[in-house]
Amino acid sequence: MSAENAFHEAPLPLFAGDEAPVAALPAGRLPSYIADHRQRLRARFMAGGAAAMPDYELLEMVLFAIPRQDTKPIARALIDTFGDFGRVISAPPERLRAVKGVGEAVVVQLKLIEAAAHRLARARVMNRAALSSWQELLDYCHTSMAHRETEQFRILYLDRKNILIADEEQARGTVDHVPVYPREIVKRALELNASALILVHNHPSGDPTPSDQDIHMTAQICDAAAALGITVHDHLIIGKSRELSFRASGYL
Repeated sequence: MSAENAFHEAPLPLFAGDEAPVAALPAGRLPSYIADHRQRLRARFMAGGAAAMPDYELLEMVLFAIPRQDTKPIARALIDTFGDFGRVISAPPERLRAVKGVGEAVVVQLKLIEAAAHRLARARVMNRAALSSWQELLDYCHTSMAHRETEQFRILYLDRKNILIADEEQARGTVDHVPVYPREIVKRALELNASALILVHNHPSGDPTPSDQDIHMTAQICDAAAALGITVHDHLIIGKSRELSFRASGYL
């Protein structure tokens, strides 16, 4: 496929982190100092919620499910390696396993949290009017895509009443490139009897500024859709902490 038929952005900087030592604990009950520490964290969480806790403490609590282990060093090592809570739970399993102290139980726990977050966010937007639930839609896109280390391109398919009827991944790519096929997008819209589309892709670097390739490919998709009476409402580029709307920015 030609270079034009792809979205691009600047390469993603990788986080380099120091590996914290992992405390080996004896079998049986947790030492009292760790049990007391966990109880204090739980009490603080219940009193102030997640806002009262830094990322590494929230992550430490998530890992409390791992028996007979001091999870604080693992939590710190994960944050040092990936940067923040969202990037930790979204990290590929093979990269998680490369962090000292992270075994299969930790990977499963983190992927479970990620899946739960995605499921909750998705439930708030599916089968609802997308344009009148715009903030929920943006929240869902951020939850699903903002912390990915590679580009993903997905399409939200809407019916005649702009109800979100399908959310499908069209392609995955590298840290700065994802292949896109306008014909496949339009063909799938016809199969679903969709009347409108919202295009969404992420920039792993965190900067949602569109590249020339992003703008060119969006125009190709709009032309292919318009030929069959399908509307492209918007193209959202999801960055780490903010998004860019093609329509709001004057690209559509």
